[in-house]
Amino acid sequence: MQIEEVKGANKEQRVATHSHIRGLGLKADGTAEPVAAGFVGQESAREAAGIVVDLIRSKRFAGRAVLLAGAPGTGKTAIAYAISQELGPRVPFCPMTGSEVYSSEVKKTEVLMENFRRAISLRVKEVKEVYEGEVTEITPEEAENPLGGYSKTVSNVVIGLKTAKGTKQLRLDPSIYESLLKEKVSTGDVIYIEANTGSVKRVGRSDAYATEYDLEADEYVPLPKGDVHKKREVIQDVTLHDLDVANARPQGGQDIVSMMSQLMKPRKTEITDKMRAEINKAVNKYVEQGTAELVPGVLFLDEVHMLDIECFTYLNRALESDISPIVVLASNRGMCTIRGTEDMRAPHGIPRDLLDRMLIVRTVPYTKSEIQIILDIRAKTEGLNLAPAALEYAAEVGVKSSLRYAIQLLTPANVMAQISGREEIQKEDMAEAGELFFDAKKSVAILQSSGSNFL
Repeated sequence: MQIEEVKGANKEQRVATHSHIRGLGLKADGTAEPVAAGFVGQESAREAAGIVVDLIRSKRFAGRAVLLAGAPGTGKTAIAYAISQELGPRVPFCPMTGSEVYSSEVKKTEVLMENFRRAISLRVKEVKEVYEGEVTEITPEEAENPLGGYSKTVSNVVIGLKTAKGTKQLRLDPSIYESLLKEKVSTGDVIYIEANTGSVKRVGRSDAYATEYDLEADEYVPLPKGDVHKKREVIQDVTLHDLDVANARPQGGQDIVSMMSQLMKPRKTEITDKMRAEINKAVNKYVEQGTAELVPGVLFLDEVHMLDIECFTYLNRALESDISPIVVLASNRGMCTIRGTEDMRAPHGIPRDLLDRMLIVRTVPYTKSEIQIILDIRAKTEGLNLAPAALEYAAEVGVKSSLRYAIQLLTPANVMAQISGREEIQKEDMAEAGELFFDAKKSVAILQSSGSNFL
């Protein structure tokens, strides 16, 4: 009889380009580890990014810009994603590329401002009165239908809630009874009801019923502590763009003509500056009252040289506004012509007046030993077994061609090894994959030698 070990039921996540990046890999004193958190090398760039993270957390960096400048494949995007990992999920991180601003329906400056607003969060702290406990009874009370007939309607519902401290009976509106039915609440469930809105939330089944069945799909929760009627602080995060969209959505009539006209107009509408100013005024009022907190996030603008002179001018103005996020730009260009001009050349394709506003962080090309470590980390992330000779060969390919090309060869080489009946990738598998898939330099050489054969 064959016995096999059951593997974990965890779902496999898709391995993306920067799946191995888990942070900046800095020590407590802010200095960079040579190899940490999926990062290899680029110590000075990572240390500079660590200072930026500290400034963002202390809210002293809003409305400023950082430029990550370096050759292709030197980890600029990886550093930006590492900054987002360090900041955590509560701080908004909005990535976009320079080419996204070009649309036939929306102005370039509007797309930029939308992403600016997406990168700013409003954290609303609200104290809500709630009734929370284990349901001991649900008794709907019926009354004669006011419209006549033989049917009866639910006039109110009596519900009993129990906590570790006591019990309470509540008489609820019929509309709340409908919410109870939608949530499929039954006796023994732990629920909470908001006093202001009457919304019902089923938390789970009380753990007193844990031995009721041998197999149970429900999640068991402990009996709530304290009184049935209590106050709870609820924290909600909403971006300024969400507020813009909620206020810009037209509230049309309920008749069929207006509903059809809304369906027949899928085109995106712009949000006016006047409305944004009103929303900013309301946001500032909440912040001054202490009921909300403004959290400036990060707008990561990759391939910034793709923006034109109009966008750069608008970017200058947007950075000066009262409510603006931290802008991280990335470019792999040297001296080049600014898009939208004929003869205006500038470093990284960015006008000099905007460049003066930025802190520039430089990334340097990787050495052979660093490429070897990166390939080893990448192979482990993708679940590939790489022989030492194959790893050495892949590092040489990375030096001669590029790191990206060497990483892209790993998966085809693994397929070659499996075809040959091996679980470990050997040097010959890497070489065979390299013969099948050309890199950019080899492709250019073929074009130069036999260019006449192409159209």
